[in-house]
Amino acid sequence: MNTTKTLRRENEGIATILAFALLPLSGFATDIYIPSLPSMASSLSVSNLEVQLTLSLFLISYGVSQLFVGSIADSFGRYKLSLWGLVIFGIASLLIASVHNIYLIYLMRVIQGITTATVIVAKRAFFVDVFSGDKLKHYLSLFTIAWSAGPIVAPFVGGYLQTAFGWESNFYSLAIFAFVLAAFEYFYSGETLKHFHPFSPHNIIKVYTNMLRTVNFSLGIVMLGLSYAMVMLYNMTGPFIIEHHLHLTPVVAGYSSLILGLAWMVGGFVSKATINKPFLRKMITIVSLQLFFIGAMLICTNLVESLYVMVAFAFLVHVTAGFIFNNYFTFCLGLFPANAGSASGLTGGITYIIVSFVCSWVLSFIPAKDPINLGYSYLALSIPSAIIMYLIFKHVRKTNKSASAA
Repeated sequence: MNTTKTLRRENEGIATILAFALLPLSGFATDIYIPSLPSMASSLSVSNLEVQLTLSLFLISYGVSQLFVGSIADSFGRYKLSLWGLVIFGIASLLIASVHNIYLIYLMRVIQGITTATVIVAKRAFFVDVFSGDKLKHYLSLFTIAWSAGPIVAPFVGGYLQTAFGWESNFYSLAIFAFVLAAFEYFYSGETLKHFHPFSPHNIIKVYTNMLRTVNFSLGIVMLGLSYAMVMLYNMTGPFIIEHHLHLTPVVAGYSSLILGLAWMVGGFVSKATINKPFLRKMITIVSLQLFFIGAMLICTNLVESLYVMVAFAFLVHVTAGFIFNNYFTFCLGLFPANAGSASGLTGGITYIIVSFVCSWVLSFIPAKDPINLGYSYLALSIPSAIIMYLIFKHVRKTNKSASAA
C-alpha cells in the first residue's frame, strides 16, 4: 500500500511553479560553469579535453539514467524520487567544490547526471498526472521555454562568480539551489501518480519497444538530439574560442552564452505561437532556414573573424534549434499519456545519449579553436536533420496514402 503523502489540492499551484522551476536543473548543472572551463583546466592541471569530459559524463549519465528512471517513476511514484534526487545532487555539488580532484569530479558529475534525470523525469510526468487536454498541451509547449532559463541565467551568473570567487563558487551555488528547492518540495509538493504500474522488466521492455516502433516517435527523438547538440557544442567550445582565440574574459563568455540562451527561448516562444500551424510544413521551413543561416555564418566568419559576427549567426542557429526542439518534445511526450514517466524517460534518455556521443564525435574531428570551426560543427548536425525531416515527410505521406486507400 502506498503511504506517500499525496499532493494537496490547495498546493497544486505552488507545486506547478516548483515543477517549472526544476525543469532548468540540467541547464544549470551544465551551463553555470561554462565560463569557468578554461580556469578549471588550469587550476586542476588538466587538459581542455579532460575538463570538457565533465560535461560529457554528465550528459551520458543523465541520458542513460532517464531510460530507467521513467519506468521507476511509473511504478513507485514521483515525489520521493525528486525530493531525494535534489538532496543528493546538492551533496555532490559540495564535494565537487571542496575536493580538487578531477577523478572525484568525474564521479560526482555522474551522480549529478543520475539525480538530475530523476528530478526532471518526475517533474515532466507531474504535468501529465495533474493536467489534461488543451491545458496539458499548453504546459508541455512551455517546457522548452522554462528549460531555457538555465542557459540564459546560469552562464551569466557563472561568469561573474568565476571572476569574483573562482570556479568553485559555481558548484556551491548549485548546492544552495538544490537544497532550497528540496525544502520547498518537502513542504508544498506531494505524490501525483494515481495508478502505480507493477515494476516488471518484461513489461518495461514491452512498453519501450512499442514506443520505439512508432516511427515518428523514434525519428522525433533523433531530431531532438541533433537540435540540442548544437547548443551543447557551443557550450563546450564557445568559452575556449572566446577566452583563448579571441582573448576575451570569462564575463564576455558568460554574456555570449546568455544571449544564446535567449535565442533558445525565442525559438520556444515562436514554436508556441505557431503551435496550430501545419507541423510538417513549419518544420521543413525551419530546417531550411537553419541550413541557410549556417551557410551564411561560414561565409561571413571566413571573411571577418569577430565575436559579434559569431554570436549573431549562432543566435539565429540557436533560435531554429529551439524551435525544432520545442515542437518535437511536445509531440513525443504527448504520444503516450498512459505511460507518461516512461515516455519522458525514453525521450529524454535517448536524446541526451545522442547529444553526448554526437558532441564527442564532432569535437574529435572539428576541435574548438575558432569561429569557423563552430560553423562547421553546426553544419555537421544540420545536414542530418534535413535528411531526417525528408524521411519523416516520406513516412507521413506514405501513411496518409495508406489511410486514404483503406
